[in-house]
Amino acid sequence: MIHRLVVAASMICSILLAPVALAAGVLAWSVPKLPDLLVAYGRQMLTEPHLGDGVDFLYVGEGLNASVAVTELGSGVRNFHVSGKVEASSEPQDMRLQRMLGHLPALVHPRPRSVLVVGCGAGVTAGSFVVHPEVERIVICEIEPLIPQVVARHFARENHDLLRDPRVEVVYDDARHYILTTHETFDVITSDPIHPWVKGAAVLYSKEYLELCKRRLNPGGVVGQWVPLYESSQDVVKSELATFFDVFPEGTVWSNELDWEGYDTVVLGQVGGTAIDVDAMQRRLSRRDHTRVAESLDEVGFGSVVALLATYAGRGPELQPWLKDAQINRDCNLRLQYLAGMGRRSRQETQIHDQMLAYRTFPVGLFVASDVYREAIRSWMGPPR
Repeated sequence: MIHRLVVAASMICSILLAPVALAAGVLAWSVPKLPDLLVAYGRQMLTEPHLGDGVDFLYVGEGLNASVAVTELGSGVRNFHVSGKVEASSEPQDMRLQRMLGHLPALVHPRPRSVLVVGCGAGVTAGSFVVHPEVERIVICEIEPLIPQVVARHFARENHDLLRDPRVEVVYDDARHYILTTHETFDVITSDPIHPWVKGAAVLYSKEYLELCKRRLNPGGVVGQWVPLYESSQDVVKSELATFFDVFPEGTVWSNELDWEGYDTVVLGQVGGTAIDVDAMQRRLSRRDHTRVAESLDEVGFGSVVALLATYAGRGPELQPWLKDAQINRDCNLRLQYLAGMGRRSRQETQIHDQMLAYRTFPVGLFVASDVYREAIRSWMGPPR
């Protein structure tokens, strides 16, 4: 008897709920999709009314963790957008930065065999490691599945078609969680996080995150990190650099300039400091098995080791006076997220870059080189600003 009553009650509930479920489905389907321009450019859609002129939307999608888009301009430049912001592109200055994030740590390390790339983006940084013959394993940690599965395929030429390379493994996870829980260690860990003023991104610039990366390095391993100068204030950049140098005291800064002015930077860290044998690096690039590496660098304006190393912009010890009042970004306060939010509209990149370069001296201990290469790098770097 009780069983029959339960069955009857279930049937009645099903009958009553069916119209509700149907109505909910109709309402869900009737909700209009987000405007493509909003997905791609977010807040800029309101401040720059002609932003969408001449923009071809190749892909727009809403993933598990973010909305993403791929656009192409009339010039042929492609942009990858996430959460209303351009995160990567085929613009010359962005291609140069993305390749620097890969090639610099790969060349500083004498024989990089295992690589962890935090954040897939357009795949250009991860793809930079594909052409290095010593590399045996490339792990890409990405929280949004749409980015490697869809977005990176739109940049196959720029990223050396990395998703077809059998050495590549994509791990779908939060980077902090993955680095904390994995037992694997790497020769190179490189990160290209989104601007720290984007909610949640500051955790990828914290002291604790960098210490996690440090513990996942093999002996002699190299950590690379993107530090933007544009849409940043002096306090923001100082906090990012001071936090990095707190973990890697002998860390170095490498500048990606736009029209000879500040744009963004790559910072490198190694346990115990770094020494670069310039002559050996040039011989390595001249080898037949490194032809694709040399071509990949040449495509973004680095026709020689001298041109690449001349982007040197300073290192931890000499920048300490400039950074003396900087705030260390810790997990317990994520101070950087608030500093970055207040500096989001800043246009101080040139001023920040010039101030940083004022402390730069020729790094005799960093560059181990013959007189010819030493003087060539010194000449390319030019006098202090």
